[in-house]
Amino acid sequence: MTSSDEPTLDVSHLDVDLDLPRSVEEMLFPDLYVGLEINLLSPGDGIVTDRHHASSDRYEADDPMNQIEGQISPFTLSGWLRHGCEQVLQAAGATACHPGEANADYMRANVYERDLDSGYHEKGTCLDDHDDGCVVYNVFGGFGDQPGKLLRRPMSFSPIRRNVDVLDGEAEAHYRQVSNQVRSRNDEDGGKPLRQADRDVLGNVEGTWKLTLREVKPEFVGLLLEAVSFLDAHSDEFAFQIGGARNFGAGIADAWLINPLYTEREVRRVFNRAQATTSAMEEKDEVWASECRPAFVRALQARVAARDEDVSIPDESESIVGGESA
Repeated sequence: MTSSDEPTLDVSHLDVDLDLPRSVEEMLFPDLYVGLEINLLSPGDGIVTDRHHASSDRYEADDPMNQIEGQISPFTLSGWLRHGCEQVLQAAGATACHPGEANADYMRANVYERDLDSGYHEKGTCLDDHDDGCVVYNVFGGFGDQPGKLLRRPMSFSPIRRNVDVLDGEAEAHYRQVSNQVRSRNDEDGGKPLRQADRDVLGNVEGTWKLTLREVKPEFVGLLLEAVSFLDAHSDEFAFQIGGARNFGAGIADAWLINPLYTEREVRRVFNRAQATTSAMEEKDEVWASECRPAFVRALQARVAARDEDVSIPDESESIVGGESA
């Protein structure tokens, strides 16, 4: 299906029944919204700003009136999300498609071979015995003629809350360019600076990252649910922080998949500080957590088990990574 079609769930290829208490037409599919709250984000080259509106002699990094808007690159966010998806497959007992080609020029010797011994298979070899690759291959895409089934957009930001539309995958965030100086440590130099490095950062990021499934399959939804849950649970581990400056606490993200049963108005309400959660939203949270989410995760488990005879489908209520996102 395409994003312009009415969403339908294709389960014909799975050896499980998908029994959902709500119609898929009542859900936000094919769109999924990842809620993000990040105190400090330093994605390096992953920020594109409109700072020309306050540039040259009119830009001061510490001016609280700077109202610079921009975008967070989807490349930084996509790598973070893919890492979480790979961890989910490995936790299920399967291997994940390696993100790079085997013949690429890597900076470290034998790194590809070591990765293959650490829960990965060579990119594209999952097509050898099946028409479709592994679920990570399907979601993120393979070689040139294999586009991914998940559209990952840039995440726009603005320091002005009224300019932020979370339904478009936007966030409130405050941009600053900060400078770091390395100073001489000996007494003779008197602490003179040796070099200076400028870094673009965002503070108090709060909003959504909008994802769109080009093809709505339940195992894709289950993979994203489990991956976001895993990343949230491991958010302060170095490997699963977003962007750079990780030793300084940057990139620690509170992440969750916003309940797909919500209406668009309810999604906006999540980020409206003047409004509380309604009883209807609480009811949808209960339905999603107790009935919908386990069904999508079970579909993922069935897909993984169908490709790997060493992987079995666990009890219906069991999560792969033990998460409860959305």
